[in-house]
This record gives sequence, C-alpha cells and structure tokens, in this order.
Amino acid sequence: MPAPLRPPAALHRRPRYRRWQRDRHPVAAGAWAALALAVGLCATPAAAAQPPAAERAPSVQAAQTGLPRVSLRAGMHLIDAQVALTHEQRSIGLMWRRELAANEGMLFVFEAPAVQCFWMRNTYVPLTAAFVADDGRIVNLADMRPLNETSHCSREPVRYVLEVAQGWFAKRGIGAGFRLAGGPFGGR
Repeated sequence: MPAPLRPPAALHRRPRYRRWQRDRHPVAAGAWAALALAVGLCATPAAAAQPPAAERAPSVQAAQTGLPRVSLRAGMHLIDAQVALTHEQRSIGLMWRRELAANEGMLFVFEAPAVQCFWMRNTYVPLTAAFVADDGRIVNLADMRPLNETSHCSREPVRYVLEVAQGWFAKRGIGAGFRLAGGPFGGR
C-alpha cells in the first residue's frame, strides 16, 4: 500500500522551532552571536578602565589598626605587635596596609595548636611569618610576597603566628629554633 499523501499546504509550512531548537538553528545562532558581540563591545571600555581586582580595595574594607598591642622580645630586639584574637581579626590580619613601621608586626593567636597556613590576599606589604610554638620557639619562617595567594604553612602544629616586615628576622640573624619572649611567651 502506498504512503498517504500529504496535503500541499503542509509541504509549504515553516517548521516550528522550540526554544532549544531555535538556538541551534544556523540563522538564529548567528543572530545570537552578533547580539552577544555587540553587548560585549559596549561593555569593554568600562571594564578596561577598572584596575585589576588585586589592586582594587573594596570601599567597605579598611586596615585594622586599633587592635590591642603586646611588646615581644627577640633577644635584645623589641617588636610592637598588634594582637589578632578573634576569627574576624585573624581573617583580616594586615590586609589593606600600605606600610608597616620598622619594629611593628601582628601576632595571630589561635585557640589550639594546629598546622597554620597564611597567604597574602589584599596585603600590600611584603611580610615574613614566624610560626611560633607555645613556649616561644620559632618553628619556621616564611617570606611572603604581596598580593600572592600561595599558602605558607607551619611545619608543625602551632598556636601563634607573628608577621613582621619581610627581612626583619634575617637582618637580626634570627631563625628557626630562636625563642621569643614577652606577652604569651613569658618574661625570659
């Protein structure tokens, strides 16, 4: 039996495309691409005028400078350290700072010893982090570059991390094994 004949009107109707089919149609796909390109070209100059994200400081954020301070000793050298006790204070740390005084730093105090890792997101000053055990012994030091998100970790669990200007410990011949005094480390 031969196939039924279609009425002539059905042969001349345009096919109906669903949305997903319309987007795959060669003409529709070209139109969508042209529209996307036009929108992209209009948005490019504004985006190009913006500095990279690492250089932009959110207007809400500001350097924390009003934290409590403690005086620490590394041999005969004094360090005036701000103390970051809470999670929020530790999270901000020395972010947004553009300078750090010669003998200034920040002491991060954690609830319990653990392997601590630090990075330099939104931190503009090159720093050295000293990972410090409960007795004041420096476990290891890590030099950290500004605006770099590479993690620098303690070699063993510690409760304290002291950040100072990069090179501060090296200039004074202080390294791993040296004991800090003052504040939480006792009077020595």
